[in-house]
Amino acid sequence: MSKVCLAPSFATLLQDFFVERLMEQRAVSPETISSYRDSFRLFLLFASDRVGRCPSDLTLADMDAPMVLAFLRHLEVNRHNSTRTRNVRLAALRSFLKYAAHRDLSALAVVQRALAVPMKRCDKPMVGYLSRDEVQQLLTAPDPDTWCGQRDTVLLATMYNTGARVSEILALRVGDVILGSSPCVHILGKGRKERTVPLWRSTATLIKRWLPRIQDVASQRLFPNRSGNAMTRSNVADRMRIAVTRAKGECPQLAKRRVSPHLVRHATAMHLLQSGVDLSVIALWLGHESPSTTHGYMEADLTMKERALNSIQPPQVKNRRYRPPDRILQFLESL
Repeated sequence: MSKVCLAPSFATLLQDFFVERLMEQRAVSPETISSYRDSFRLFLLFASDRVGRCPSDLTLADMDAPMVLAFLRHLEVNRHNSTRTRNVRLAALRSFLKYAAHRDLSALAVVQRALAVPMKRCDKPMVGYLSRDEVQQLLTAPDPDTWCGQRDTVLLATMYNTGARVSEILALRVGDVILGSSPCVHILGKGRKERTVPLWRSTATLIKRWLPRIQDVASQRLFPNRSGNAMTRSNVADRMRIAVTRAKGECPQLAKRRVSPHLVRHATAMHLLQSGVDLSVIALWLGHESPSTTHGYMEADLTMKERALNSIQPPQVKNRRYRPPDRILQFLESL
């Protein structure tokens, strides 16, 4: 008599997805794990409330297309999430559904309909960035007489020099910095890709002065909090707000800007571009997976566009108004 192969429970599937699929098989970054975790935490609470069962008692059949669509609507309407955030949450759910489809064939039809829920298109805003004067005022804003102020000075200078993501900056350790004749820093970026970014002499000098303030051992975080542990994203955001508050006296326009660590990263890219650095080099500098991501900085630089416009003469063409020859074409033109 053959044994009946029971389908794994939803809870088992979800645990295996995180432990086996994401952590062991794909070895994704801690940031990806955190993002997926938050997505499923929100979804499980929503679905549990909707069906009247605790999260552990949910089934894969509960994760059907109507449930996924209702959850996405809840994110946008009730939680006021942006379209981009909505798409990030959906990407996490779809990744799990693709995994679950191979483990529970009985739910294949439900999974396929849920996977048909599309990503929502959204506007892609122009890249924002800080001017050179704004960056200079921000770098000199921290209080040099306090331990936190000294750390923030080095932190901001390193962020601007490297153009690193905030997660990459917070992961830096003393051993990642080389302060020899050619100072540089080794950064582990997205997709576990390593890159080496050169340091300006001024940045290297600041780091050299900073090292005696912390434990000068290779495993020590380069930018710890006052307890010696790793800083968090919110710590960096808070310290940046303090720097902006101090800097806006000399640079009032900063008060009107929403200054974030990523805005500093954009500033690095734009200033490299404006200095004539090739886009492919900037892509390597920032750790972009594709140079096409870097093209957004060129789109944001109005000065470069004006130079391109001035290099050609407008054609001497007489403008003629288009007149549709047919009523149905007139209708289409009116839409």
